[in-house]
Parts: sequence; structure tokens; C-alpha cells
Amino acid sequence: MAAGGSGRASCPPGVGAGAGSLGPSANAAAAPSNAAACAPVPPPPPSPPPGPGTDAQAVGDERDDAGPGALLREPVYNWQATKPTVQERFAFLFNNEVLCDVHFLVGKGLSSQRVPAHRFVLAVGSAVFDAMFNGGMATTSTEIELPDVEPAAFLALLKFLYSDEVQIGPETVMTTLYTAKKYAVPALEAHCVEFLKKHLRADNAFMLLTQARLFDEPQLASLCLESIDKNTADAIAAEGFTDIDLDTLVAVLERDTLGIREVRLFNAVVRWSEAECQRQQLQVTPENKRKVLGKALSLIRFPLMTIEEFAAGPAQSGILVDREVVSLFLHFTVNPKPRVEFIDRPRCCLRGKECSINRFQQVESRWGYSGTSDRIRFSVNKRIFVVGFGLYGSIHGPTDYQVNIQIIHTDSNTVLGQNDTGFSCDGSASTFRVMFKEPVEVLPNVNYTACATLKGPDSHYGTKGLRKVTHESPTTGAKTCFTFCYAAGNNNGTSVEDGQIPEVIFYT
Repeated sequence: MAAGGSGRASCPPGVGAGAGSLGPSANAAAAPSNAAACAPVPPPPPSPPPGPGTDAQAVGDERDDAGPGALLREPVYNWQATKPTVQERFAFLFNNEVLCDVHFLVGKGLSSQRVPAHRFVLAVGSAVFDAMFNGGMATTSTEIELPDVEPAAFLALLKFLYSDEVQIGPETVMTTLYTAKKYAVPALEAHCVEFLKKHLRADNAFMLLTQARLFDEPQLASLCLESIDKNTADAIAAEGFTDIDLDTLVAVLERDTLGIREVRLFNAVVRWSEAECQRQQLQVTPENKRKVLGKALSLIRFPLMTIEEFAAGPAQSGILVDREVVSLFLHFTVNPKPRVEFIDRPRCCLRGKECSINRFQQVESRWGYSGTSDRIRFSVNKRIFVVGFGLYGSIHGPTDYQVNIQIIHTDSNTVLGQNDTGFSCDGSASTFRVMFKEPVEVLPNVNYTACATLKGPDSHYGTKGLRKVTHESPTTGAKTCFTFCYAAGNNNGTSVEDGQIPEVIFYT
């Protein structure tokens, strides 16, 4: 920010009048003029030293009222003697007319406040003030207007510069953070961010995320997003969710880690669109909801819903156009599935890094399909969450496959997770990701059956299969051990030695 006489800057959204008071305000009417306050004062006649019962603080602090930060009526002779440390002497000068050489008119209108200060102290604590008073474009004015700064936040900044004391609270923390950034006081910024971290909850995560993005605080924004991931339902139910801006909404909807069913996320986004219509003074109609959502609508993952959820909600909302509704119904009901304009990648509400293992050492051609499921049994030595399989694709070049994937609890024959979807391959011998709609919990030392029913041309397949495959975390060294076994019955020929379902994709 360029240094100048006024120190003006535009106030960002969300930072304005109404922040909580930091303490009793300085009364401009009661303050002496700058010339009178700063003129040399002759020493008064000698007086006897304070006796044992005299309050030394009272000798140095003859203030207009008893409140903290109140102005002195007049400079007091020998106040220095009552302040034995440098810290105490500088703290005494905070919001004090004694030795002041500049005044700030802080805030706007009736809430504005005239604050005395000392150029030297401010320049020592802030590069912005240093440039303002001592730089090439230094101001010579003794009164500087700061209409974009809240008086309480400015006093909190000065309190910190004069005494290292931090005075922030829930009502003033955001305006203080703004002021600390404006005047380049990173230590106070850090205190504000720490305060916000300690008070971060699901019900204020969206409000704090908006402010963190506004003030360019990536660490705080990351913590807010993590809180939203872990407590998505509570976060979107909070009042602050409908107050966020479109860019923040988009940033959240892009995440793969939200822990909520897509239909509930859609309902929350509809609530946001209604609030946004009112903010833009638009009639709350389906057309206007779609208009204010803009690119956010394309980030709702309608294919992750069940057909019942889609039919009961989004299909009847009027927000989607007829073409989109028809294509999604076809996606849910027919094979081969038509392409849709919406993301079908599952949201995995899991933390950490995605892992995968491949049970084959070599790839060959060709593997055919006639409607029978490829199946392989497996168990793991620790609790994991399976999010998908890697499957082989066509030997005939780029092709689309339809596929149903499942994980079945072998002993009870219960289907724990499935997805009826498709994938595109490029004709290479690579594996292609096919994901479940939601993570499937796999418990240690329990038998499960992985199934994949493909419709499409002959594909590659794996050979030289391994019965045991171990994944070792590159960061922690933790080992996840898979054991594969033959799945009895009709399995399209897939076995431990060769076949389909080469990869398991999972989180620990």
C-alpha cells in the first residue's frame, strides 16, 4: 500500500461499523488541542515526595475517567519516575496526549473517534506507518483520516504496538485482522488467526472461510475446509451457509471430501440460491435460482443420487432444464449409459492419501465378457475404506464399457457397496478407475468378494497374480496387507493367478 497523508483504503466486505467496542472511547471534545498538548511544560513548584501511602499510579495517571485508555487532562510532570521499565513507559503513552505528535480520525460518522499517537512508536512497529511518516511521500499532517478502519480495531492495533498486549474478542477479531494486515503487523495477524482457529466450529466454519478467503489467510481457510469436510451436515445447516459468496460456494462444491449425501447438498444449495436471489433483489423463481447459481450448479453431482432421490427432488425443482432431467433419468435407468454434463466422481469423505494395490505382475490379451461377473475374494489385515477398483479396458482401441461393481460380505452374501456406471478406455494396457458412490468399510481379517460385471469388447487381463500384496505408506511406513483367494462359483474365469479386477483403490 502506498504511503500517504490519509492512509485511506477501501474497506473489504464484511468489515464495517458495528464491531464490538474494545473499551471506553477517547472523547475528542475533552481532548486538548495538539499544540497545547505537545508544547513544553515548565516544571511545577517542588512538592514533597509521595509518602508511604501514596498511590504511585495515581501520581502518573490523572485521567478524565477511570476507564482504560482514557485521555489525560494535561501532561503530568515526572510521570516517567513512576514507570520503572521501558514497557511500562510506552504502555503509558498508549491513547495518551502526552508527547503525542499525530492524531487519527478513525471511522466514519457518529462512530468516528479521534485517537492521539506517536509517530516514532508507530514507525518502529509498522513498515506502513514508517513509510507514511518517514518515506519519500511522507505526510506532514498532524491529523490523518482513516474512514475505513473501525475505532475498536485501531485501538487494538495501537495497544499491541505500544505494549505487546493483545486485546481481541469475537466481535472485533475480524476488523482487527483487517487492520493488522493493512498496517503490516504480522505478529498481531498471527494472534487473530490463532484466536479464530480456537473458536472454529461447524456452525461458524462457512463464515470464517469467507473471511479467510477475503483476507488471504490460506492456513485458516484450509482449517475451515477441513472442518466442513468432517462436519458437512452441521456446517451447511448453520445460518452462515446462506451468507457466503458464490466463489466460496464453488470452492466447497468442488471438493471430493464432503461427508454428505448429494441430495442433501443439493437442498442446501437451493437454500443458498433463494437467499442470493433476495440479495440481488430478484424474484425467487426456478429460473432465477439457476441464474444466481451459475457455475455452481454444474458442480452438484446428480449421478451420485439414487433415482428415487433425484425424482423426488432435483427433477421437480425446476432448476434443471428438461434436457438435463431426461439425460439424468436415462443415466439412472438404461445401458449403455448416455454421457451427462454433471460430475459422477464420488465424494470420498475420508482423510489422508488415496492408496492402491495391483495384484498382477503382467498384462496379456484377451479377456471376453458374456454377462458373467468377474469375482475375486480378498481380506485385509487392517480396517480400510475401499473407494473403487482399477479395471482393464479394450484391446481394440478407445472404447466405452458399462460396468456394475460390487463388494460383497462373503459369509452373509450381503452387498455392502455397488455402483452401476461406465468408464472409457484408450486401448492401452493401463487400468481404468471405476469408483463406488460412497466408501465401503472393510474390516480386518474378514472375507469379502470383489465383483465387476462388464459389458463391452474383449479386454486386456492380468497374469502372474500374487496371493499376498502389501502396500507400505511412504510417509508413516504403515503396511496394509491384502490376501486374495479364489471365489468359488461362476466368476468368468478370474482367479488369483489371472483375470480382471487388478487394482483395489482404498484409504486407510
